[in-house]
Amino acid sequence: MAYQNILYDKAEHVVTITLNRPEVHNCLGQATAAELKHAWKAFRDDDDAFVAIITGAGEKAFSAGWDLNDAAALESLGTWDDYRNEVYNNEGPCGYTRRADIFKPIIAAINGYCFAAGLETAMLADIRIAAERAEFGALERRWNIVAGDGLTARLPLIVGFARAMELIITGRRIDAEEALRIGLVTEIVPNDQLARRARELALSIAALPQGAIRSDKECLVRGVGRTLEERLRFEAEMLLSMFMRQDRHSHGAGSFVGKQEPRWEHHGL
Repeated sequence: MAYQNILYDKAEHVVTITLNRPEVHNCLGQATAAELKHAWKAFRDDDDAFVAIITGAGEKAFSAGWDLNDAAALESLGTWDDYRNEVYNNEGPCGYTRRADIFKPIIAAINGYCFAAGLETAMLADIRIAAERAEFGALERRWNIVAGDGLTARLPLIVGFARAMELIITGRRIDAEEALRIGLVTEIVPNDQLARRARELALSIAALPQGAIRSDKECLVRGVGRTLEERLRFEAEMLLSMFMRQDRHSHGAGSFVGKQEPRWEHHGL
């Protein structure tokens, strides 16, 4: 697929996906969503890609949300079959936001406005770091648009139920400092250092053996909303996966015992 609205780059096992519509604050639309859907699947299925970074082009915005020109043109869903397909088969208006099957680490480098669908896109990531100028908010409140890309599902998991409820109901904007305080982001960096810091973090994760990282992320994701017994069973499944890898866990433990640096011929997989 030839991308027109995003950039996709891979180097040293790190994929960088850049929302590339700076002239409209990297707003999302149907064309961008189709490209994101393709890009996320490409990352998921690429054996040589270990970590992804998603960010926005320019200095003002990660993404200011869905393109309202695009939204204004959506008048009707169509037939009952169209409705069923939208509910059960669509991977998300913003590309891949209704799926939870990427168990490789994802970092969002939030370089500016992160509103509405842009916020939902950022919440697809496992780690969110923000530039000092970043702002966040569920601004779809202003236009009577319902959340459809994970806002009500993911935000409570990240910041807690009460805080998520307040942010979603009021639609108020918050700055990077408040986002850090409530746990929406884990780090704030100077504006001109965001890209460097995101790549530094991605490379440090990519240098680790990947098998256990993916197993533990899968366990966390699959366990959301499950009983304690079910979550412990998922963890037991993931634990047993260590014995089936090309790079066994015993190699890592043995290297520690022998006071040697482990070498992972298959990147821990």
